[in-house]
Order: sequence, then structure tokens, then C-alpha cells
Amino acid sequence: MKEQIKTYFTRYVEFNDTEIDGIYSELKPRVFQKKEFLLEENAVCKHNYFIIKGVVRSYYMDERGNEKITQFAIDNWWITNMESFIKETPSTQYLQALEETTVLYLSKETLEKLYSKYPKLERLFRIITENMLIANLRKSDIFLQMRSKERYTSFAEAVPDFIQRVPQYMIASYLEITPEYLSELRRNTK
Repeated sequence: MKEQIKTYFTRYVEFNDTEIDGIYSELKPRVFQKKEFLLEENAVCKHNYFIIKGVVRSYYMDERGNEKITQFAIDNWWITNMESFIKETPSTQYLQALEETTVLYLSKETLEKLYSKYPKLERLFRIITENMLIANLRKSDIFLQMRSKERYTSFAEAVPDFIQRVPQYMIASYLEITPEYLSELRRNTK
């Protein structure tokens, strides 16, 4: 796991082995079983999770009781409910493992302590946050500008891992289309 973290971190910022060892020693491992929650609605998000292996979804329930998926995360991605984590307020969303998922996690307090000790880590998380913001903006643009078929095609090309690892009805929810229409799109694109 330490090598995986080192490889991930050094994609963005150069860290030496001593820095990696110091940061890694503060990361806590945990395995979540399929369908287990990392975070439930109305709970305060106390951790930022790095996914070693697995898939996690972020979603909320609309006023009709329908799940609305806002994000997926897979191996080598960070996931948290940023607003709840930063402001220490109750979450409006759930985080749930879709398969057995191994994570390394940090509390806000630990992260702040590490920022002080290793300033490069703060730069790393700034870059990660910028990339997440760009991805969210790109998703918004895609949803505003593309038709359902184009959204599916763009999604399938951008993140082909999800298509095989995530149930079809969840992909439909994320793309804001019906599962039936997604089935039709998948049939017609094969």
C-alpha cells in the first residue's frame, strides 16, 4: 500500500522516502464490505478516503425517495464529502462501497497536522482538489450540452472501468437517464 501511495503522490508532487514514510504512518487502513457505508446522510464526514482497491459511490435521496448518484470513485482516487469534512457539518449525501473496498483514511485533524509538517502535502491536495473541480465542471458542461446518448458514450470512453464494475441502474442514475434507455444505448453501441 505504501508503494501505491508513493506512486500516486509523486505523479503530482515530488516526495522523498522520509516524507512518504511520515505521511504513510498517519494513514489508517480499513476494509469496507460491499454495500457498507463510509458515510451516511446527516452524519459529519470525519475522514478523507484514498481507495486502494474498490469502488465507492456518493449519492443523495431526492424528495421522491430516488437515489441520485453524484460521483463514483475507484482505485487510486480520493473521496469524501468535502463540505461536511471541511465545515464539520452534517452530510447531505451517502458514501457507499459498491464492492469490497480497501481504503487508507485521514481525519481532518491529522491532515492539518501533516500539512504543517509536510507543506508539499498541502500542494498535493490543492492539485487534487483542482482536478476534482475541473471534473465536476466538465460533468456539468457535458450534461448541459450533450444528449443522453452522447453523455453515455463520453462516460464510457472516459472511465471504461466503471461500465464493468458498477451496476447499470447506478450508471443510469449518474447519467440522469432511465435504466431502460441505458440498456438500449448499450445494445446499440456494441
